Amino acid sequence: MSEIKKVVLAYSGGLDTSVIIPWLKENFGCEVIAMCADVGQGDELAPIREKALKSGASKVYIEDLKKEFIEGYIWPTLKAGAVYEGKYLLGTSFARPIIAKALVDVALKEGADAVAHGATGKGNDQVRFELTVKALAPHLKIIAPWRLWDIRSREDAIDYAEKHGIPVPVTKKRPYSMDRNIWHLSHEGGDLEDPWNEPKDDVYLVTTTPEKAPDKPTYVEITFEKGVPVAVDGEKLDAVALLERVNALGAANGIGIADIVENRLVGMKSRGVYETPGGTILYYAHRELEYLTLDRATLHFKEQVAIRYAELVYDGMWYSPLREALDAFVESTQQTVSGVVRLKLYKGNIMSAGAKSPYSLYHEGFVTFGRDEVYNQKDAEGFINLFGLPLKIRALMQQKEANKA
Repeated sequence: MSEIKKVVLAYSGGLDTSVIIPWLKENFGCEVIAMCADVGQGDELAPIREKALKSGASKVYIEDLKKEFIEGYIWPTLKAGAVYEGKYLLGTSFARPIIAKALVDVALKEGADAVAHGATGKGNDQVRFELTVKALAPHLKIIAPWRLWDIRSREDAIDYAEKHGIPVPVTKKRPYSMDRNIWHLSHEGGDLEDPWNEPKDDVYLVTTTPEKAPDKPTYVEITFEKGVPVAVDGEKLDAVALLERVNALGAANGIGIADIVENRLVGMKSRGVYETPGGTILYYAHRELEYLTLDRATLHFKEQVAIRYAELVYDGMWYSPLREALDAFVESTQQTVSGVVRLKLYKGNIMSAGAKSPYSLYHEGFVTFGRDEVYNQKDAEGFINLFGLPLKIRALMQQKEANKA
């Protein structure tokens, strides 16, 4: 242990990382530098520098990564249409690689021997952090206190924090493990560990519950350019401002609450409740535009790619060759995904209210039920005869065998 003189800790100011600073100093006798990634946590960052220093950090880095996070991690995942197990919009999953990348950058700058994180030995985040470190700086040692120390529960961690005079935002009365960024807020633990328990209304800190949402629908128009959202209601916005705008609209209308018992990478099921108001709107709008602009074969194959892409992101394989290769495919499909989608938001629901694109493959002249001059319905007979030929041949064979009997 003595060979480790300087450690850079991925610091959030939450329960786990707050107790890790004094624990590292006590057990490794090393200098601890705190690195906090600003991925849109909001007010949580205000007291973080002072708190880290009081906990024993020699230095604190606070890196503003919001723009890079959205443009380099969220938008590619959105364009891929990646959703894990049909519900989870990957808010924590794709935040970990950018945080770990910043951790590595600080460690290299400071000449650190190791990096550390507060992910537990039961969760997915340990994999996401460590695979990123291995991909970017394989020489760095990795310290995962939850796999080493005697603390065995969140209650133990709270007791350790109280003993060392470290204030933490978690109490035994509100024991939820939360992760927040500009994309989402997740909740785990406490009474949520029983899948039979409905989440209490006070769980939600971002999104209005559908019951309390306005009685009138809200309409919103999202403009996309090559699969990337660029404007809301005709107003062009940068990535951060756009996501904040759509988040506010979604939260006010009860949009984006997802409750899922998911399959963790480490082999167990866990129950998570997620608030992703803006992301849910953007995924819906993006999909609507793809319905209009992608041909059948591409759309259907892309659905398969989306599942694999989501698994890679969830599993911490952001910096894998396969994800990069899938990105190339996705980017090709997005060249015509430009246009405007109008949506109606009402009490937790999103409804389509119109879509248009200069690259639309929808042709009214071909699909109309009225008289047309472009489609010869007699052509369908030959198509059906050829398309159904394998079925016909199989049926003839079955009849022949039945007659033998």
